[in-house]
Amino acid sequence: MPTEVALLESRALRVEQMGRVDVLDKVKSLVMLPDGIHVRTEDVARYFEVSTATVRRLTDRHQEELAENGMRLLRGADLQAFHSDMMSLWVGEGRESYPQAAARLRVYTRRTVLNIAMLLRDSDIARCVRTYLLDAERDLRAGYAALEHRVTRVESCLAGVGAALQELGPVLGRMSYRLDSLDRRLDTTHQVVGAMSVRLGHVSENVVRIDARMDELAHNLKDLSRRTRKQR
Repeated sequence: MPTEVALLESRALRVEQMGRVDVLDKVKSLVMLPDGIHVRTEDVARYFEVSTATVRRLTDRHQEELAENGMRLLRGADLQAFHSDMMSLWVGEGRESYPQAAARLRVYTRRTVLNIAMLLRDSDIARCVRTYLLDAERDLRAGYAALEHRVTRVESCLAGVGAALQELGPVLGRMSYRLDSLDRRLDTTHQVVGAMSVRLGHVSENVVRIDARMDELAHNLKDLSRRTRKQR
């Protein structure tokens, strides 16, 4: 688990935390320029409640690292374009004037401000930001540990299930064989029943023919009986 000192000293640890810019507003509201993206040196100093000189000394010492996280030094045409954009936004918000720098302007993003919070030693606000970061890291690690424990339990259960399935395999094989045998017997039964149905159909036809012959014989007997009575 990283400590505050480790965070102050290790650039690699700071890189791991650079996505947590949400922590800044949990500690204190960071007032941005009208574009909602940049702040100036005096804005950074006001946020951390230190002097602008302190911020400038820190940015000079860690210029490369801070530049990788959004710090820019604007001069000439870049500065004029930036001021033009800010003034149009400033007037759109109904403000009277926008403060401008004479020759150059150093601007920072939220990532830069978070980077400074992990470098600035003599600021209670910066310490609070680091505390939030470390607490979040601790909670995240605890969550990972709990998840790992649950995964381990699931794996142990799956091991038991695997053994049970191995034992169940032969039983399922025998059941499958018996079911196949039963299917074959049912097919044979269906064939026998079909043959019997055909034979019953033939029997039915024979019965109809016998009925017809019996009716004919009865009719002949009646005729014979009538002729016999007339002869008498």
